[in-house]
Amino acid sequence: MKIKENLYNQRIISIDALRGITIFIMIFVNELASITNVPQWLKHMPADADAMTFVDVVFPAFLFIVGMSVPFAFNARLLKGDSTRTIWTHTLKRALALIIIGVFMVNAEYGYDATKMIIAPAIWGLLAYAMPIPIWNKYAKDFPVWLKNTLQYGGMLVMVVLYFLYVRDTGEIGMTPKWWGILGLIGWAYLITVIYYWLVSGKLWAMIAFLVVCVIANSINLTEGSVIQQTPWLSFIAGHLTHAALVSAGVVISLLFFDRKVAAKINWAVISFAVLFFVTGYLLRPYFGISKIKGTPSWTMFSATICTVLFYFLYWLMEIKKQTKWSNFFMPAAANPLLIYILPGVIYYFCKAFNIHIIPGYFREGVPGIIWSLVFSTIMLFVMKLCNKYKIQLHL
Repeated sequence: MKIKENLYNQRIISIDALRGITIFIMIFVNELASITNVPQWLKHMPADADAMTFVDVVFPAFLFIVGMSVPFAFNARLLKGDSTRTIWTHTLKRALALIIIGVFMVNAEYGYDATKMIIAPAIWGLLAYAMPIPIWNKYAKDFPVWLKNTLQYGGMLVMVVLYFLYVRDTGEIGMTPKWWGILGLIGWAYLITVIYYWLVSGKLWAMIAFLVVCVIANSINLTEGSVIQQTPWLSFIAGHLTHAALVSAGVVISLLFFDRKVAAKINWAVISFAVLFFVTGYLLRPYFGISKIKGTPSWTMFSATICTVLFYFLYWLMEIKKQTKWSNFFMPAAANPLLIYILPGVIYYFCKAFNIHIIPGYFREGVPGIIWSLVFSTIMLFVMKLCNKYKIQLHL
């Protein structure tokens, strides 16, 4: 794959802003999920509702941002002179790490037999959430090598031990991917899209074709009695192509915005794709409905529309109008997305393991619960600011 000389190489602050906003909302809605008596528009819609709320757009937005970052990440590594082997090793390690962390998170949540486990499930969950921090922390260059190795390999050893300490509710030893978890789904979608991106050398038309294939495969997979649905390995691939559609949509929009060959036509091109995403979702809705839980094509396409429009606005505001100061509030999350996603789980299992109650029950329902969720999300941003200051940053 060759360096894309026509791709802008500077940092795009509007992508960072979109990432930061998305993660802030993600923390908010994750905390809000445990709050009772809140309006439906603040929660995920049921699987058969044929509707979506802004909460149902958070996960797609993160996938979309992953896609937007792919061309820049590849170009940066090629400019550094990284070999093909180095790039592929990095890609596979990143995807595998996301999948592993995702599976551990899912198994911490449910599916275990607490009566047969040597350690309490809460302690198991605390260690499962905490160990990725020393393993994947981005240590400073002057950090003692012996201590770095101790923390990293020690964390890996703990995760291996946790696997064998896990007893499923069927009585079997070891975890199983009941589902891949949010991070695991991101890992699979990222891996599939990046492999294809590399094979086609990041060509815009080829990425558009891949997006079309993803939508078609998703649609067939949801069709009762289809060949894909009846073939396990095809259904597995098609299921992940659902999310790869959003990653590839991000790649397409990124190339439209920042590839100098097409940037001069940015207005009509991006607007056209936003309209195309919307029309595709609208036309497929009568057949599959809108459902995040089912992963319908209308959900992916409507989400891609919203993400495209939102990014277009941020690009205009920040890159053209140069209004960037407001985004400083969200940037700590943008700089450390994996840690801020993991840390609330560490806090939750720590409190559960040691029976600690941070806030009174009054703040676990209704308006007070909504306010608390906003406060908690804000606190997490300040925690990230401290973590970034003291070089505690997860880097896959």
